[in-house]
Amino acid sequence: MNFDPSEELIELQHALRTFCQREIAPKAEWRDHNGRFEDGLREKLAEMGLFGLYVPAELGGAGLDVAAYVMAVEELSRACGATGILISAHTSLCVDPILVFGTDSQKQKYLPKLASGEWIGCFSLTEPGSGSDAGAARCMAVEKADGWHINGTKCFVTNGAEAHVCILFAVSDPDDPKHRMTAFIIDRDMPGWRVGKLEKKMGIKASSTAEYIFEDCVVPKECVIGQRGRGLRVALSTLDGGRLGVAAQAIGISQAAFDAALGYSTTRRQFNRPIADFQAIQWKLADMQTAIMAARVMTRRGAWLKQNKRPFEAEAAMAKLLASETSSRVTNLAIQCFGGYGYCQDYPVERFLRDAKITELYEGTSEIQRLVIARRIMERR
Repeated sequence: MNFDPSEELIELQHALRTFCQREIAPKAEWRDHNGRFEDGLREKLAEMGLFGLYVPAELGGAGLDVAAYVMAVEELSRACGATGILISAHTSLCVDPILVFGTDSQKQKYLPKLASGEWIGCFSLTEPGSGSDAGAARCMAVEKADGWHINGTKCFVTNGAEAHVCILFAVSDPDDPKHRMTAFIIDRDMPGWRVGKLEKKMGIKASSTAEYIFEDCVVPKECVIGQRGRGLRVALSTLDGGRLGVAAQAIGISQAAFDAALGYSTTRRQFNRPIADFQAIQWKLADMQTAIMAARVMTRRGAWLKQNKRPFEAEAAMAKLLASETSSRVTNLAIQCFGGYGYCQDYPVERFLRDAKITELYEGTSEIQRLVIARRIMERR
């Protein structure tokens, strides 16, 4: 198994890194301060083909693979964690389930506009009373002659304010414990769907996290994705891929923190020499780089398995667990390298720490990742 990037991927990475350094990183602090993406950002990302990286070319995408996608999310997140998750949530949580479970007509309708960036996608599973316990959802979908009527409230929807298309999960068969939930593709043209509260967050502030309210939202019958009653299967499969995106985001944030700590420690002088000359700092840098590399290799393995249509649930959970916990640890160590200055907003490492924490929470907490991994261990005994 060879995880070395192809020449094409290396060229893409160099082009993307240049783009991020020029267009994304300079406004990362502005996005954090203002809590939104600047005007024109979506168009710049679209010009780079970032909204449809592994969408087939015949459906308007770049026709690349999952390895290119995780690399892109890492590079974007290295420049700005919020921008990284804009692409990650759009791709992993909306584009991917349409590719995997959608009908030909659904793919033709939605993927070209999602791949071009004309439409932004999101995923809505979590509810105020059902987070890790997705099966406890209460948002209801009732089938009637004119379509499905959906009523209920969803929360913590990443890209929720910008999204035109949503992969929505609602209870269609409440008396069937094994097939309670159905997945739907809905879009803004459907009345009865509105954005409620926008969360004020600790980090990734430019990324919108929204509440959705459904009040007799009528969804055409052809908008069911997968099969009726199989929504939980769609959700769990989608989250497996999403965890690779979050792992890539966490690695990008970690790499940015390491880069900042290395740069600072080679210029900051104490006792008449750079602090990088001291073993206490060198060991921090060594631990940081080792953990980042391990997380990157694990994430690339997960991407390889997904691309080759092999089981990757446990590997995706391992990648997310390792990368997210690495990100929190690395950003903490980076602040330690900066000393008191690291706690001040004059330097970006305090933002990296705030952005890193969410990677341990969304698309399954670290505790849920351990449950997923342990379940696979027990099955393989």
